[in-house]
Amino acid sequence: MSRSLRRGALAATAIVFSVAALSACGAGNDAQTLQVRPDNAAVTVDDVKIQNALVITQPEPGVKGPAAVSATVFNNGSLPQTLDSISLPGLRAAVVLKPAEGAGPVVVPAHGSVVIGGEGNASAVVLNGSEAARDGDAQKVVFKLSRTGDVALSAFVVPAKSYFKEYGPSAVPALPEAAPTASATATATATATATTTPTTPASPSGEPTTAGH
Repeated sequence: MSRSLRRGALAATAIVFSVAALSACGAGNDAQTLQVRPDNAAVTVDDVKIQNALVITQPEPGVKGPAAVSATVFNNGSLPQTLDSISLPGLRAAVVLKPAEGAGPVVVPAHGSVVIGGEGNASAVVLNGSEAARDGDAQKVVFKLSRTGDVALSAFVVPAKSYFKEYGPSAVPALPEAAPTASATATATATATATTTPTTPASPSGEPTTAGH
């Protein structure tokens, strides 16, 4: 086979492989796109990486109650770290941290990770969060670790619905019952009075009878 024929054969083979690879990537991306959750905030500082950070409020607008911070904290270092605090600068809302089990600090193991939010995981409850944070905002969140120090990023504020329902605040207050109307109260009072007030029977002459006569 001549050099020109060999070159033509190699070029055709390369084109076939390129088209096949692109087709496979396209199919894979299309398939994965149906399962991918929305992109959320992420940041890396030294050995610490924080992904999927969110501030999740009550599911319904106008309902007072706590919010929650949800995130995954990775520690790529050779020593464990503790997550000492989470704060939301600019908001008057304290964040209460609790480990997944027992009491004490939230520990991020060496070459490991900790999930914050969701059943069976560590939790970060934002007191008065629904009053301080507004859905749709980008809220600054600061994670303070024992060795790395402050790790800050901007997290989206979303209600506890759809993808975020299982990671939102565990305390969801019930909606208050509607107060009775004035007309309903008056009717109920009149009915109760008529039912409980005894009547005195009248005599045949039309005058009330007197006991003992």
